[in-house]
Amino acid sequence: MSAGTAGGVGSDAKVRSALTRYRVFAWLTGVGLIVLTYSLLRYPVDALDLGHLPGAERISEVLGPIHGTLYIVLLITTFDLGTRVRWPWRRMLLTALAGTVPFLSFYAERKNTHAVQAQLGARAA
Repeated sequence: MSAGTAGGVGSDAKVRSALTRYRVFAWLTGVGLIVLTYSLLRYPVDALDLGHLPGAERISEVLGPIHGTLYIVLLITTFDLGTRVRWPWRRMLLTALAGTVPFLSFYAERKNTHAVQAQLGARAA
């Protein structure tokens, strides 16, 4: 079997590379979301007077697009990893949604990393 064929060393290397990319962006997205959430929750919101939140507005203008960009890259890396290891669509969708809930991306990253590493270990055996 050549190195580039399915189940060969090449495909395992590509899966490991995809896993590393996924892990990095899961963490970056998770940290970005926590920072964004914390920064916005620092400012108490008065339901009657939302005009006095210049700090929260500025934070949202700066951190929102950063988190959004990281989240889009997380979606791409999730799809890349999911297709390489043949995850069902439901798992890919739940993994993608984990990037929208603070701290959940860390949990999903650990679960998915263990599952992929177990799958790679089963291939090697």
